[in-house]
Amino acid sequence: MLPLIIICTATCLLMITAVLFFPKLRIGKISVDTYWVITLLGAIVVLLCGQTSLSSVTAFLIADTPVNPLKILVLFISMTLLSVFLDELGLFGYLASVTLKRAGNSQKRLFVSLYLIVAVLTVFTSNDIIILSFTPFICYFAKAAKINPLPYVATEFVAANTWSMALIIGNPTNIYLATFASQSFWDYFKVMILPTVAAGLVSLALLYLLFRRSLSAPIETDTPIVELNDKPLLVVGIVHLAVCTVLLAIGPYLGLEMWLIASLSALSLCIFNLIIGAIRKRPPKVLGKSLVRAPWQLVPFVLSMFVLIFALDGKGVTKTIAETFYSTPTILTYGVGSFLVSNLVNNIPMSVLFSSIISNLSGHTATCALYATVIGSNLGACLTPVGALAGIMWSNILKKHGLQFSYVSFVKVGVIVALPTLLTALLGLWLVLAL
Repeated sequence: MLPLIIICTATCLLMITAVLFFPKLRIGKISVDTYWVITLLGAIVVLLCGQTSLSSVTAFLIADTPVNPLKILVLFISMTLLSVFLDELGLFGYLASVTLKRAGNSQKRLFVSLYLIVAVLTVFTSNDIIILSFTPFICYFAKAAKINPLPYVATEFVAANTWSMALIIGNPTNIYLATFASQSFWDYFKVMILPTVAAGLVSLALLYLLFRRSLSAPIETDTPIVELNDKPLLVVGIVHLAVCTVLLAIGPYLGLEMWLIASLSALSLCIFNLIIGAIRKRPPKVLGKSLVRAPWQLVPFVLSMFVLIFALDGKGVTKTIAETFYSTPTILTYGVGSFLVSNLVNNIPMSVLFSSIISNLSGHTATCALYATVIGSNLGACLTPVGALAGIMWSNILKKHGLQFSYVSFVKVGVIVALPTLLTALLGLWLVLAL
């Protein structure tokens, strides 16, 4: 057991070190993210050292179960593709520009409007996509308007990672944890809507109090509206996302698995684009760009983490952790624990680890632990930049735009905003499940 724990610990530490200090590996003109390379090497070492067998891992990967990691990856990448497609068509930029335009010259109105539009879009798309889409736009606008961009980029980031809890599709950790526990789209929503709304209101209030002085100056420039250049394709994309979301909600009553609904929706989107491209006699460039932007690097990353956790589970490590947690309050223990562990190993590996721990629980206790972990996996991203991949990418975007948002500044916002928001969400969860 000890050699396996050493290998897994070293892999996680090296991954976080790589994320902080050398996130990219360049081979000629090719750039590769180092975080998944390191986890892949860790998984290979575990297999070579005989800590688990390749045949056992393969059998688990091809098993026809709801927690099959391949199904979960198909679900996440398919949903991401639907969102990225709309972003490539300029929908999110357009909505952001309209929101900024309607704020007039009031920064306070702009602040609240930005929070609300990010919250709404995140609920129905994905926190990662919204963060990657809105952050550059905010940077450009703030520079043109000569206002401090930090309140807005911080607010956007917190809003996205708070409201991503509402639906199962808002965060890859939601997808993994809920699918692992065989929770349907509707079951998930019924539990998480109250904690999400409560956490959202608290985070907005705390962010406003934190940045209220910076928001007193007027906005000095007008906001241009982003153009929507291909409205027919935009309609196709919106319809596909809407139909997919509805089917995810009613899928359990039709006997359809979520990964199948999402993959068929993504496939249909691709077919529609190819047909429209053929009619127009032009290659489907938007689809091509969307496919390139899809998070393919998560495939080796998540599969590698599965190997590590599968090996730990086989050696009884996760069972030992579950027994240690057993005598403490479930919601608080798993909520705070997942929140903190996300900032040690990143929220996706944390979710894989905690799902294995939760598998040793049963009944109501397992349900409480599951949803508390969902909350921790989302809000953990708001404590430090390494809590989630979105935080890492967000920090890199700010650096490219010359904005200094230091690690200490991030943690300051996290302590002031994320901790009270976490406790509020956990209280909301307790009201839903424990009463």
